[in-house]
Amino acid sequence: MTIDAAQLAVPLAAGFLAGAINVVVGAGTLVSFPLLLLTGQAPLTATVANTIGIIPGSLSGVAAYRRELSSLRATVRTLLPASVAGGIVGALILLSFPARVFTSVVPWLVAVGTLLVVLGPWVRGRVASRRIGAATAAGGPAHGTPEGHATAFPSTTALATGVGGAFLLGAYGGYFSAAQGILLIGVLGMLSRLQIQELNAIKNLTVLAVNLIAAVVIVVHSPGLIDWPLAGLVGVGSSLGGLVGGRFARRLSAGALRGFVVVVGVATTLVMLLR
Repeated sequence: MTIDAAQLAVPLAAGFLAGAINVVVGAGTLVSFPLLLLTGQAPLTATVANTIGIIPGSLSGVAAYRRELSSLRATVRTLLPASVAGGIVGALILLSFPARVFTSVVPWLVAVGTLLVVLGPWVRGRVASRRIGAATAAGGPAHGTPEGHATAFPSTTALATGVGGAFLLGAYGGYFSAAQGILLIGVLGMLSRLQIQELNAIKNLTVLAVNLIAAVVIVVHSPGLIDWPLAGLVGVGSSLGGLVGGRFARRLSAGALRGFVVVVGVATTLVMLLR
């Protein structure tokens, strides 16, 4: 079978953009998903290829924030199992319903994800303001989470809510991964003492874990849904994109990348709803 250049270039570009954008601002799959649709892929095939293909790029994001993660082991041990359990549930829901259900729902998921990208700066600003206000009230600078703090949550209620939120967002990510990281930053930012860079580190690790466990569920439960060449091309692209995003995460313009994601997300929603 002859494969034209677009069938190779588009998935590679989709993976590259997803890998780079995910490290810097998150929601990179809101770009890679519609690009895969442009190649004629069915929505379910595209989202499965995304779930598997962006794993290498997520690894690069985790590596870029390994310093922050090393001081958050207790918090990670608390939240990550809930996220992984949610990812399993979300992947099973994805595989348990006909493909036409996903096709009918996905335009609205893209729209919600795009809205979350728009609200991302506001969420981060609110979290940062809350940190500064809390530190000022305490009479000290807004430093990171105190070393040795068991979970970084101020109360048992906040801890339980955070774990529940991690589970629900893991389920969302296992079903359709776009913008799960932005949601997680918003939830944990309001509930915990974590700083923005710490939140970003946990976001990168959580997205990796949820996509990895969802990929395992798909491989075991419905391997026939996986277009391995397509997922492989996305994976190669996301590896390169993750390296670029991880290396230049603090130099790239997050605002410009976010604007690009929003434009693509709005266009994709309109096209899918009007077709």
